[in-house]
Amino acid sequence: MAAKVSRRNVLLLVGMFLAGGLMAGEAGAKMDWLQKGKDLLKGGSTTTAAPTVGSLTNSEIGSGLKEALRVGTETVVGKLGRTDGFNADPKVRIPLPKSLETVNNVLRKAGMSSLLDDLQLKLNRAAEEATPKAKALFWKSIEEMTLEDVNGIYNGPDDAATRYFQKKMTPELSGEMRPIVDNSLSQVGAIQAYEKVMAKYRSMPFVPDVKANLSDHVVNEGIEGIFYYLAKEEAAIRQNPAKRTTDLLQKVFAK
Repeated sequence: MAAKVSRRNVLLLVGMFLAGGLMAGEAGAKMDWLQKGKDLLKGGSTTTAAPTVGSLTNSEIGSGLKEALRVGTETVVGKLGRTDGFNADPKVRIPLPKSLETVNNVLRKAGMSSLLDDLQLKLNRAAEEATPKAKALFWKSIEEMTLEDVNGIYNGPDDAATRYFQKKMTPELSGEMRPIVDNSLSQVGAIQAYEKVMAKYRSMPFVPDVKANLSDHVVNEGIEGIFYYLAKEEAAIRQNPAKRTTDLLQKVFAK
């Protein structure tokens, strides 16, 4: 009798073990399917889903922002780097330096406005002459941007990349553009025009001594004008699909 009970117990134990194994297998299978379902909900199918903004890497975003600035610079240089690009545009036209305000007042009262107008024209001509030559400097600076805050720039205002670029690169750009502007000032006759103005001014009695740094003035005003229109080009690329003229721009800004 004891032997029969023992065999029955053994059979019961085996049955319980097998049943437990089947249940565990079912539970494992269920867990596998549950995990797969969660994975699909999180990421979707990696083989069929189209690229989205959320799938862009910081590297792609950074490259797209730089591309937007390069394309924008190309457009702006074409707009400003020609005759009357600066001079005929009231938004970016370069005025006489503030340090020459006294000179301006004295000579205009003396009927010598034409000398001042000629000087201002030639300052603008110098900027127009220098702008195409400075394009390579802008592109070099764009390439050197680190864009530490890529996502903030990408998701920021429509001119976020331009303003970041302007803040980071203006000091270096100013230094590199100065020799180009110096040459342009000489080529268009701005230096000679300035000397004529100052000679007439100094011939007046009891006038205070003043001087102006034409190179610094044209560099600063010229860069400001370029950034003014570059910001508008960046905004257009962000907003208008027709302005996204490269595959990278289309991918990055297809929000």
